[in-house]
Amino acid sequence: MTIITSQKIAQFRSQLANDSEAMEALDTIEDCEGDLEDAAIALAIRAGQQPQTDNAEWLDALAKKCRAVICQAEFREDLLKGSLSSAIAYLASTPLLPSILATPVVIYVMSKGVNSFCEPLDAQFGLIDTINPNGY
Repeated sequence: MTIITSQKIAQFRSQLANDSEAMEALDTIEDCEGDLEDAAIALAIRAGQQPQTDNAEWLDALAKKCRAVICQAEFREDLLKGSLSSAIAYLASTPLLPSILATPVVIYVMSKGVNSFCEPLDAQFGLIDTINPNGY
């Protein structure tokens, strides 16, 4: 279970204030008492999805499906600086997932650690330590 604190939600709200869909996703995360997996399932059901696995496994699998997009250098650099908006906007525009799920997916990746999330892709393409040689 990944819990997002009310303080973090407030920070995300200030960053994403101009994105109504992201704000709706943050409302749902707040309604689920910060439980990111529960919120993602609720948003997926509203978007017509029918998640069939455990909440935590489902969100993790969805994030992995989006890994190639999220781990692009320009988005990774923004995420490492704590900026979510460009990654959410781009991910929401792809056919990988319903756009309402872009916010919880990007927040999930940030909560797990951007570099560790992207590490399997880096290893596959030999990109380890090219973006941030210190690993964080």
